[in-house]
Amino acid sequence: MTLIKSISGIRGTIGGQPDDGLTPLDIVKFTSAYGTWLKTNNPDISRMKVVVGRDARISGEMVKNICIGTLQGLGIDVVDLDFSTTPTVEIAVPLEKAQGGIILTASHNPKQWNALKLLNEKGEFISAEDGQQLLEIAQKDAFSYAEVDNLGKVTKDDTYLQKHIDIIKNLPLVDVDAISAANLTVACDSVNSTGGIFVPELLRQLGVKSVISLFDQPTGEFPHNPEPLPENLSTIAEEIQKQKADLGIVVDPDVDRLAFVCEDGSMFGEEYTLVAISDYVLSQTKGNTVSNLSSTRALRDVTEKHGCTYTAAAVGEVNVVTKMKETNAIIGGEGNGGIIYPEVHYGRDALVGIGLFLTQLAKFGGKVSALKATYPTYTISKNKIQLTPEINVDELLSKIQTKYKNQPINTIDGVKIELGKEWVHMRKSNTEPIIRIYAESESAQKANELGERFVKELGELASL
Repeated sequence: MTLIKSISGIRGTIGGQPDDGLTPLDIVKFTSAYGTWLKTNNPDISRMKVVVGRDARISGEMVKNICIGTLQGLGIDVVDLDFSTTPTVEIAVPLEKAQGGIILTASHNPKQWNALKLLNEKGEFISAEDGQQLLEIAQKDAFSYAEVDNLGKVTKDDTYLQKHIDIIKNLPLVDVDAISAANLTVACDSVNSTGGIFVPELLRQLGVKSVISLFDQPTGEFPHNPEPLPENLSTIAEEIQKQKADLGIVVDPDVDRLAFVCEDGSMFGEEYTLVAISDYVLSQTKGNTVSNLSSTRALRDVTEKHGCTYTAAAVGEVNVVTKMKETNAIIGGEGNGGIIYPEVHYGRDALVGIGLFLTQLAKFGGKVSALKATYPTYTISKNKIQLTPEINVDELLSKIQTKYKNQPINTIDGVKIELGKEWVHMRKSNTEPIIRIYAESESAQKANELGERFVKELGELASL
């Protein structure tokens, strides 16, 4: 069992002992800490409001009931979206004039995981500093609950699916007429989570001619590993070719990551989701871009092609958002298929990405594989080392930094080493007990060899 407290929220496997797995007691504790933190930071607001939404995980109803009951116990009103998406909750918080939001999802993790993702009044993830304050409140059990006449009220709201879709349809760079005229046939894989509710409906309202919807029942029984990586997408690739679809769309359980599959069943590559959509946005509106250190250099190439400036940020959505605000970036995100388009909100949003990409494809007028071929070709190899209690991550990364001290090195987030046209980025994960090792080169073989080389070198240094 695992419980992880980080910048990404409170994430853990369901069951086990308190403070080991994500148990009912842990849910109460950290929801109480969050509600107390909100009240401390909003002393002039007599009646607080929090938006709560969830993905379709098996544990979701249980976690939601405990979470909402705890907020009520603190005297906080709750807007219950129930089945929702991470970006939909992020949009709902400011529209509801709420003081915060909680998204109950473990994103791409397998079904035994769940998490509390915590938002501020802007509908953005709380900062590392805010998170530390929250953890201190939890550590001290510094909670005070409401008396019976002051318990929070719950309002159920199922209107935000349509509100989210309407926002997307009304974006200046989303052209519903162009999408409709393209007569597209699109397949989508929603891994039996809430994307099965949101994505097909969005596609229909955007004017897609034919929607082939796979795994669209929100049961939480993921039909394959829910992370939208090539090795998990064989079913939709086969269906695209069988049905002669123009495009495949894949989202993760909470619909903040987006990947495409080409008409021939080949992978567009989740790294290139941000690259392609940024290319389209920059072709219409000049501005800066941001991605994290582990993302492909192709975004930098595309940004500079349009005469604009690219900046790298530390890994983590909140870090990318901070850098985007600092640089006034008009689009940014992460190489895991996360699109952040501030025109809508500062959060990864697969639904917004779908609207922009379908418009781009319709205006391009060719096949998805042909669009992909217009971009610089890089390949990232993603590797990891499982952490054990005896491994000191900081010491290990310091050793590898010393070994390559003569190479250009960036240490704002782990260690990134430039090796000519290649790079390798090593960092401790925010969401799992692993060291992530990303390596990029101009071919899959070279990237894999580079990644394997550093897995071996880190293993050798760890055993010294």
